[in-house]
Amino acid sequence: MPDCSTLIRAALLLVTFSIPLAGSAAGKCERLVATGNPEYPPYLWRDPAQPERLIGANADLLEQIGKAVGVNIRVIYTGSWARAQEEARLGRVDLIAGAFLTPPRLETMDYIHPAFLTTDNVVWMRKDATTPYTGRDDLRGLKGGTLVNNSFGPDFDSFAKQELTLEEVPSLTQAFQKLLLKRSDYVIYEHYPGLAVADTLGMADDLQPLEPPISSEGLYLTVAHNSACNDPWLRGQLAKKMTELTAAGVPQRLLQDNLARWKAQQLQPASTPTE
Repeated sequence: MPDCSTLIRAALLLVTFSIPLAGSAAGKCERLVATGNPEYPPYLWRDPAQPERLIGANADLLEQIGKAVGVNIRVIYTGSWARAQEEARLGRVDLIAGAFLTPPRLETMDYIHPAFLTTDNVVWMRKDATTPYTGRDDLRGLKGGTLVNNSFGPDFDSFAKQELTLEEVPSLTQAFQKLLLKRSDYVIYEHYPGLAVADTLGMADDLQPLEPPISSEGLYLTVAHNSACNDPWLRGQLAKKMTELTAAGVPQRLLQDNLARWKAQQLQPASTPTE
């Protein structure tokens, strides 16, 4: 029967050999799949050359984070914004590349802090509208539009649920079209992406964003609870790199770069061949 000293040495050897094994287990996934809102320029939009993927400031940021962490991250098109969130809930994608923080989403996603950008949510109306607007109280009694499963912060979401009439539609294109056809009085959406989409649809001269914004919300990277890759190591690494990049002002630079990228794409003729 072995003595106590032999047992202690055996235990120490076991601990010693288990340390590198634990380290190698960190980061069990070498590839991650992300998705997001496909009508979200300059943050995200479908690549004209490869429509199955999403490009934009958020995608570029994820690419930098993935390289730093040693994980390949693909940002793919999965359908509408509502569909993208459903894919995350089901664990079919690992990450959402840009989401506001809301209590319902906390039930299906882990949020990576800090927020990498802040965006203004505004009221869009027709330029010929005579309805006065000085704030959200002026929206009472009007018919508004927004996207399915969209959120504008817990405070405004609660106000809208109790006080406003909002119809949810799958896409911003549809919401703006209904607004121009006078089937709604206003649309609630973000400032930059709204401008980009209105310009693309040829509606920039007919629609206008109003001040003041109804809310300003932080955009976060999220990890789906049901992702097979969701573990403490991954969340910790993502948060570490996100903190470093936001402190260095990288997301803001990527936003400006992709504003220029989006505008340049819109100037290209539709028949421009791709190699």
